[in-house]
Amino acid sequence: MRDEYRGWERHSDLLFGALPYLLLGLSLLLAVTDSPLGVWRREHVVTIVWAGVAAVWTAATFTVPTRGHYRMARGHPLTIIYFIGLLALAAVLLSRDDVFVLFAATAFLQALVLLSTSWAFLCVFCASFVVNTVPDGFPEPTIPAWTGYAGAIVVQTVVVGWINLLFSKLDALSEQRKQTVSELRTALAENEGLHAQLIAQAREAGVHDERRRLAVEIHDTLAQGLAGIIRQLEAVGAEDERVRPDVEWRRHITAAHELARESLAEARRSVQALRPEQLEGSTLPGALATIARKWSDEHALPAGFATNGTVRPLHADLEATLFRVAQEALANIAKHARAGKVGITLSYMEEMAVLDVIDDGVGFDPPAAEAVAGIRDGNGLGLVGMRTRLERVAGTLEVESAPGEGTAISACVPFESQHMEFGKAGP
Repeated sequence: MRDEYRGWERHSDLLFGALPYLLLGLSLLLAVTDSPLGVWRREHVVTIVWAGVAAVWTAATFTVPTRGHYRMARGHPLTIIYFIGLLALAAVLLSRDDVFVLFAATAFLQALVLLSTSWAFLCVFCASFVVNTVPDGFPEPTIPAWTGYAGAIVVQTVVVGWINLLFSKLDALSEQRKQTVSELRTALAENEGLHAQLIAQAREAGVHDERRRLAVEIHDTLAQGLAGIIRQLEAVGAEDERVRPDVEWRRHITAAHELARESLAEARRSVQALRPEQLEGSTLPGALATIARKWSDEHALPAGFATNGTVRPLHADLEATLFRVAQEALANIAKHARAGKVGITLSYMEEMAVLDVIDDGVGFDPPAAEAVAGIRDGNGLGLVGMRTRLERVAGTLEVESAPGEGTAISACVPFESQHMEFGKAGP
């Protein structure tokens, strides 16, 4: 469809670019063939010269400056000068032969597309004056003659001017439609890119959620069950050793105990393998610095990262928890905060690791936000999700914010929590 429009535009450019020459050539041909041969040799040489002058004038003031492109001619400084010369040369040629009214009609036709409405009306009026005056001169000094003369000029001016106005409005609507279509195409292209990005993000989020779900499922079911089996076997083994000192029975108890411990160790390794991909092959500070840089690039906002204290290795669960809290905090800032800058700090203290995420955005009312989130989904995302993650590793979450005063989120995990028995509720 776009190529079809461009084809019509090229055809219209060729038509309006060649129109003066076509009408001038046709007028000249009719003029030089409408007289006896002898008269032509004496009288029409001057006409041919004037026609040549008109062709050169058209080329110099219209064709060459605008390349014959009528859209380029609109508003061009030489356009008005071109029409003045065109009407003057048309008047000269009309004085020599009435057939050059065809050439004078160029002003009627081109004024429709080359000039604004007011200038087009003036140009049409002048062209009508030339066409109705030059061949026969002014009419006789009678009311009917002057009425017909003035009426012809007025009717031509009004009719052609109204056509010009209509054409201008239609052309403006056409340009507006083309601009709208272009904007829609651009928006569709952007939407396609955004759609692909959203799909990728949703897929990545789905993978992360599934990894987390599997880790929680293994932790809450298989690992806890194995830990319970181990405790029961230990209790049974101790009781049977006093009551029934049977070597064969003791061997089965020991084998079951070792098998349960191996299975528990394997479950723990599976949970650790399901930790965030960004932590694979990287330390927690490195992973946090990476997501801060990527987030800053994606949202065109400065997001700094710093560490305080001596960096210490943490249990995989603690690192994954702090990393997910940082991710969720940055996601909330992007959605709601309208911040100008963001700061992320990871502090290693004597008994705990503290993650602080601070922004200078619009702020909010934390109790109200958590209440709404809790009503909608007790295990939902946002502040409720952060707090739930931290409670699983005996951590805490503190939120300081107020409307118009930015937000500070502080997530703390005690080092002692990484020494807990997997699957137990306490040390």
